[in-house]
Amino acid sequence: MQRRKLIAALAVTSVVSGMTFAQDNSRPLRIVVPFPPGGATDIAGRSLQEPLQRLLGQPVVIENKAGAGGSIGMAEVARATDGLTFGVATLSTHGVNPAVLGKLPYDPIKDFVGVTEIVKAPGIIVVNPKVLPVKDFADLVKHLKAHPGKVEYATPGNGTIGHMWGELFKSATGTSMVHIPYRGAGPATNDVLGGQVPVYFDQVASSLPHVKAGKLKALAVSWHERLAVLPDVPTYAELGYKQANDASWFGLVAPKSTPAAQVQRVQQAVAQALKEPAVRDRLAAQGLYASGTTPAEFSAQIAREIDKMKQVAAYAKIKLD
Repeated sequence: MQRRKLIAALAVTSVVSGMTFAQDNSRPLRIVVPFPPGGATDIAGRSLQEPLQRLLGQPVVIENKAGAGGSIGMAEVARATDGLTFGVATLSTHGVNPAVLGKLPYDPIKDFVGVTEIVKAPGIIVVNPKVLPVKDFADLVKHLKAHPGKVEYATPGNGTIGHMWGELFKSATGTSMVHIPYRGAGPATNDVLGGQVPVYFDQVASSLPHVKAGKLKALAVSWHERLAVLPDVPTYAELGYKQANDASWFGLVAPKSTPAAQVQRVQQAVAQALKEPAVRDRLAAQGLYASGTTPAEFSAQIAREIDKMKQVAAYAKIKLD
């Protein structure tokens, strides 16, 4: 009986898009989100939980490990050796942080293998209209030039893409603001809503519900065209700031020690999930646009993004200890 059980356990397979991979599906797949609940990264990660459980035939657990611009969570992923731990990497953790931080607790290239890009995530600049009643983007720039260094802006943290976007905005517009970093999008958004900080840079998904409710005013987005969810908000390119018009992204990475077959298995499940209309529509409603690249494509993308963010950091004069 025990021998039959052992054989059955070893023979458990998951079939995803024609691929078969021997796997003990009784143990949960763990996806680490390196930011607090409620932000765009968390939304993207949790959107995969149900479809992955269904497609892999395996429990999927989402864990939020926030702090240090995503570095704490990514360091934990890098150390994992169980073959079951994955992390939601972002342009912050695998682009901006390596470009602007002198020391990281992980190596974004040597410690990880790319699994797949999950979504593209357009950026946004919003203001609390009760605290800073500007009419539009040009009016904000005018106000900032009249009050240099007097206005604060919030981001999800030092070394995040929101921080990069904020500094890029300052360099591009010739304005000065004071950066107030938070430990994630949730706390930052709460303080902007509460009026403690008037300006906020982050992905669209974090601010969208509050923009729709009229509590925050969107001034510009970083995307190749106006967003269907915010059709009245211009892109940075429309406003003459092409250098600030690039979107962010979220993707799945695994520790370097993860077996290649496991990486392929999870990648194919994610790619299949992202083709489901319900998943795509749910993400698009949050201002997130489904992708689903191969491991080789995503690994190459990470390397390119680090080089690109180093150039942006030099342009925006960002360097953190």
